[in-house]
Amino acid sequence: MLNSLDTQGHPRDTRVVVAMSGGVDSSVTAALLKAEGYDVVGVTLQLYDHGAATHRKGACCAGRDIHDARAVAARLGIPHYVLDYEARFKEAVIDRFAESYAAGETPVPCVECNRSIKFTDLLATARELGASVLATGHYVVNRRHADGSHALYRAHDPDRDQSYFLFATTREQLDVLRFPLGGLPKARVRELAREFGLAISDKQDSQDICFVPTGHYANIIERLRPGAAAPGEIVDLSGKVLGQHDGIIHFTVGQRKGLKIAAREPLYVVRLEAETRRVVVGPRAALATRLIRLSDVNWIGDGAMDDALSARREVFVKVRSTRAPQPAWLSLTRGGIEVELTGGEEGVAPGQACVFYVSADGEARMLGGGFIRSAEAAVATLRTESIAVHA
Repeated sequence: MLNSLDTQGHPRDTRVVVAMSGGVDSSVTAALLKAEGYDVVGVTLQLYDHGAATHRKGACCAGRDIHDARAVAARLGIPHYVLDYEARFKEAVIDRFAESYAAGETPVPCVECNRSIKFTDLLATARELGASVLATGHYVVNRRHADGSHALYRAHDPDRDQSYFLFATTREQLDVLRFPLGGLPKARVRELAREFGLAISDKQDSQDICFVPTGHYANIIERLRPGAAAPGEIVDLSGKVLGQHDGIIHFTVGQRKGLKIAAREPLYVVRLEAETRRVVVGPRAALATRLIRLSDVNWIGDGAMDDALSARREVFVKVRSTRAPQPAWLSLTRGGIEVELTGGEEGVAPGQACVFYVSADGEARMLGGGFIRSAEAAVATLRTESIAVHA
């Protein structure tokens, strides 16, 4: 079943480092590879001061998780190492997260963690340990084509697919990255955990951002970026002041709750203006977006990006991890990569990722993606609409 590793020679001659978070997915990944006969080494990363998160349900990479990973490795009879990546994680992920929120964006820290920590730093460590493959418990498919190249596809279980968070993976990294769970549903993974006798078979999946165990990310941002929670005005699309807020870091595009404004119709955050500390609100129709401009684009489709996008290309895109891919047109312009959403989208937030897919043999192949730099309103007239507020 696990010939998906696609390695040369006998499995016993192939060392595989498995990134073990202490959860069900990475534990089953290690167990499957061990059962297949590979020379498996487990590595767990200590990414932050986990004292506060040790017993918090739904938080990953905490002290309890390190203990669980160590126990699974002992059960499987594989070497296990815990590496202190705390300083690097703070610099590459937490600091950037705080900076992005202070700039009025809605960041995706898991993307940066995969790009900078797991698939760069950990991959380098895997090579130092003599491994030819780094395996993780992500739900995504890495397929080798006839010409020897590798490509990423959405997981077979769309409800578990994590390709959105892996758009920044490079072609060189794909050659040595493997994701054995990409073809399995979560229920089967838990069954395998029980079959392997792993005590974590019923462990709850991580849900929060790992370094925000309480869910109150604003506290971290205020600590790292003093002044980021400075108060400002809440205004409508015409600039009329409707109220005051206690910091733009408490808001994101598309948000409805927490505005504390009594209006005749529901109001939503349409955009955040960090320089003026203004939260701009409007009716739901104002959230409609047709055109997105991207930055920091990564391309893992066939050929060079400039050649592949020499003409407008029909694709499917995801603008949030929880949304299904939507039809769109991808273009290379003088200003960079632009995405025209065929049916429009609501609540597209700068800082989020926009990931591209194309249909290939009945599956969804990922071509890459980028970070949303700006989004254009679908209905221009809404920009000057004034909102009636109850006295």
